[in-house]
Amino acid sequence: MITLVSPSDTSLEKLESELELLSSRKQAWVETPVRKRIHYLETAATAADRVWDRWVEASCRAKGLDPYSPLAGEEWLLGPALIARCIRLYREALVAGGQPRLPSLTTRPNGQPVARVFPGTVLERMMYLGMSADVWLDPSTGATQGAVYRDGAGPGRICLVLGGGNVSAIPPTDVLHKLLAENQVVLLKMNPVNAYLGPLLEEIFYPLVRDGFLRVIYGGVEVGEKACHHPLVDTVHITGSQHSHDAIVWGSSAAERKRRQKQGKPFLEKTITSELGCVTPILVVPGPWTETELAYQARHAAGMISSNAGCNCVAGQLLVTSSGWSRRERFLTHVRRNLERLPDRKAYYPGAHGRYRQFVERYRQAEPLSRPPETCLPWTLISGIPPQDGEYGLENEAFCGLLTETSLESSDAAQFLARATEFLNHSVWGDLSCVILLHPETEAAHRRSLETALEDLRYSTIGINLWGGIGFGLMVTPWGGAPGNTLENPGSGLGFVHNTFLLDRPVKTILRAPFKTPYVPPWFPNNRNLREVGQRVTEFETGPSFKSLARALVAVLKSGPA
Repeated sequence: MITLVSPSDTSLEKLESELELLSSRKQAWVETPVRKRIHYLETAATAADRVWDRWVEASCRAKGLDPYSPLAGEEWLLGPALIARCIRLYREALVAGGQPRLPSLTTRPNGQPVARVFPGTVLERMMYLGMSADVWLDPSTGATQGAVYRDGAGPGRICLVLGGGNVSAIPPTDVLHKLLAENQVVLLKMNPVNAYLGPLLEEIFYPLVRDGFLRVIYGGVEVGEKACHHPLVDTVHITGSQHSHDAIVWGSSAAERKRRQKQGKPFLEKTITSELGCVTPILVVPGPWTETELAYQARHAAGMISSNAGCNCVAGQLLVTSSGWSRRERFLTHVRRNLERLPDRKAYYPGAHGRYRQFVERYRQAEPLSRPPETCLPWTLISGIPPQDGEYGLENEAFCGLLTETSLESSDAAQFLARATEFLNHSVWGDLSCVILLHPETEAAHRRSLETALEDLRYSTIGINLWGGIGFGLMVTPWGGAPGNTLENPGSGLGFVHNTFLLDRPVKTILRAPFKTPYVPPWFPNNRNLREVGQRVTEFETGPSFKSLARALVAVLKSGPA
């Protein structure tokens, strides 16, 4: 059994020496040839295989999970599977000289180029049946790729990555993006919530650490603040809430932030990129859903909120239904049943109990659907939230196991899509991702309305019958807030990460999946074989082959029918 030990806080003297080392090596990284970078990735992949069991056990114990239970599969899927995939895809991109070949490139009727980035191989098509991902690109630049490899070496820079504490794949994949897609050496500050993973991360990337291209530090606000404002740090990447972003960029007090924003003088005057979360909406488009389809999509919705105990920036938080849909109440009944069946989860992320209280004290109609021990929070549904500007439930992330619902008046699917688009863009906070649950008959009858919604919805990732979290996990798709956000109004963030095809100017990602699959998708809750699924998917993503594909598909099929 692993004993969870978080390294002690980095001293200010140690911080200084780490930054001096990175500064002395930053130009060497820019000049490091592609073949050497490939070697770093190959070494990391080999080391990772020796680390994964310890990585998952540590993550499970920190989150109150039995590492040998089905729920341990979540930690395989949210950590090793994604990191292994990211390492492999960046290696493939570098083998192609920073210009990896796109599966296909098409053009929308308005002339906008669209890059199909997933699936990219026959094995992926077989592994992820029916799923696809397209990236809409900036029409002014077209489908250009790999600027840092195409345009030659520039000046070396140091990026401070403030690591996310909820999903274990976030810190290592952010590090890889900054190193390989942006050509910056990295000072990674581990979040105190998952600092116990830092030594394992250093073990995976040991050659990069040894050669002075990556250093890892530990600590709380004081260490983070000193690092942010250190003159040797050129850029800062933030994973957290908008409140954290504003405190870092504009100052700790509301008065200071207001004054500085008015003057246009940030407290932190460095290049900032960020991923800041979202009140993630799930549009339930009215249509001829059968009872089986209602049950399937209700389980889908439950999976979007229950993954990682609801502590995801991409957790499905807000169901948006049509008040006139004859199946609305039946759908909500199925949602309640699925939430009732969920196992209790430790509220491991700081502040979860307080955020939960803020919601249930405001909304008397809140329905706790379980009675867990004090270390957990009840899975809760709050239906009937008013669809109006300034509504608390539309502007604040719960970041716990709490699902809300609001309804819009509409006469048909076309009107619903139009009204929902306006509502989401103007009344619901965030622009990271949203989901559209759409019956195939409804899509066929309202294809133009759907295309208009996809065009107008101001989200960087839109999933049609597919959770936006898959967009985070694919790694080929850019992940971040919508283009056009600013330091003053950062929305869900500035810039993006992942993007292993190295697309220079992505605008929006469209994910698609079948309305109903014959198998249980891994993110659906109460999967009795999830641990094996997570392990086999990790094997497949480490080294795709017909053998690893077969092992993964057998594990998925053993999960039972959808």
